[in-house]
Amino acid sequence: MRILVTGGAGFIGSHLVEFLLSQGHSVHVVDDLSTGRAENIAAFRDHPAFSFDQADIVTWDGLWTAARVADQIYHLAAVVGVRRVLDDPIRVLATNIAGTERLLRAVAAGARRPRMMMASTSEVYGFNANISQSEADQLTYKAGNWARWSYAVTKLAGEHFANAYAREHDLPITLMRFFNMVGPRQRGDYGMVLPNFVQRAARGLPMTVYGDGRQTRSFCDVRDAVRMMTQLAATDLPPGEVVNLGNDQEISISDLATLVRRRAGSSSKIVHASYADGYGEHFDDVARRRPDLIRLKSMIDFAPRWTLTETIDDLIARERQWFSSRIRDVTALVAAG
Repeated sequence: MRILVTGGAGFIGSHLVEFLLSQGHSVHVVDDLSTGRAENIAAFRDHPAFSFDQADIVTWDGLWTAARVADQIYHLAAVVGVRRVLDDPIRVLATNIAGTERLLRAVAAGARRPRMMMASTSEVYGFNANISQSEADQLTYKAGNWARWSYAVTKLAGEHFANAYAREHDLPITLMRFFNMVGPRQRGDYGMVLPNFVQRAARGLPMTVYGDGRQTRSFCDVRDAVRMMTQLAATDLPPGEVVNLGNDQEISISDLATLVRRRAGSSSKIVHASYADGYGEHFDDVARRRPDLIRLKSMIDFAPRWTLTETIDDLIARERQWFSSRIRDVTALVAAG
């Protein structure tokens, strides 16, 4: 199949591209590399079934052509990360909403009806206080914290656009609400908790937990996620269907920090700080994030291959290998200079 992946040089996107190529598909990636990285797709650049355009889908002239020839489309392009959202909320709102609507318009204008898999997020549930969040739950937002919730609002708007295009143009669109994806290639620069913990524990540096640390999250290895995504894409789902995608194992952020430190055999201190200290302003964080996976399990036959502990061990090993290689490079430069 010919598959278009927007945001394909990003953390999730690059793993998806790697998997799709391994399955024999032809993959076209578009990414502006604002949060994606060229090194994430460097291994595929010479693959005969891979093509790449560095472009913003809001302005990319090739979008109409790429959408019209695709058999499947995975829409992952977005401005992500709490720090990015707080620092530049206008760009988050404009890029995420405009890019999604423009892609949907391009698909609707063509004669083909490619299967579209659109990334949404568990953030759309807002302050939903249930033990686990179900696709049929109410979405609950508090007044204030405007910048903090910009990303969630863009993804919810994208869901509404997708549902409207699915109904009016009979487009086979599936909306995937991701719950805390983790794994190789994820960066801690934009506030992602696990890569930050791993990096600091591996180097013996203090590990910062924001808030009281009792807030819980459910982490899913990205390598499991791409298998879920591709299985869903092969399923005949009603247009506009919303599906939670993740792993329902749950852990508090304090316990996560302790687990990472223990698996790393690290002497790092775990310190607590306020959100204002870490992000420049106070905001109310969500107490609990755990996906209800009943709908997902009714659609695909899937069991995760990665436990959280296995993912952490893998990330620690990769971090130490990378850090050791940097030390060797610096030592070699000093010796040569």
